Amino acid sequence: MADEELQVEEGGKKKGKMMLIIIIALVLVGGGAGAYFFLFAGDDEPAAEQLPEAAETASAPAATGANAEIGTALYVAMPRPFVFNVPSSSGRDRLVQIKVQLLVRGSDNEELVKTHIPLIEGTLLQAFSMSNADDLVTEAGKIELRELAVTEVKKALQENDIGSNVVERVLFTGFVMQ
Repeated sequence: MADEELQVEEGGKKKGKMMLIIIIALVLVGGGAGAYFFLFAGDDEPAAEQLPEAAETASAPAATGANAEIGTALYVAMPRPFVFNVPSSSGRDRLVQIKVQLLVRGSDNEELVKTHIPLIEGTLLQAFSMSNADDLVTEAGKIELRELAVTEVKKALQENDIGSNVVERVLFTGFVMQ
């Protein structure tokens, strides 16, 4: 008789543990589903229905000014960093490495730039080589070099009948001088 009571208690404990595991699993699944619907179910409504003014401003182009008609801003990275020597007033040359990206507007200009990367690389290297280390140490010298680079790239593209407004800006994404 004692053996039967022991078996009944053990079976009850096993059933109780199994029931507890099932309840915990259901709570976790239910909580996860609830969190999903709470976080993502409200996204079905467009924000324009809530605020009519938002729809008008969202459809307006983000760019303003002369480049608003051309398209969105896209960045074209030059495939290799530019590495060159520049003279210094101390008499010893300094090594400079510049990583460059070009800001263009619209996918048409992006494709034009990608097509003419060798011309742009050559033009940028020539512009960079004209600088000296004393100027590149200062922020003003770097800004002047970027402006010179934009001017020279636009000039080179114009001379080759590609268009002068293809590249809007030259951006230095990396600048190291040793």
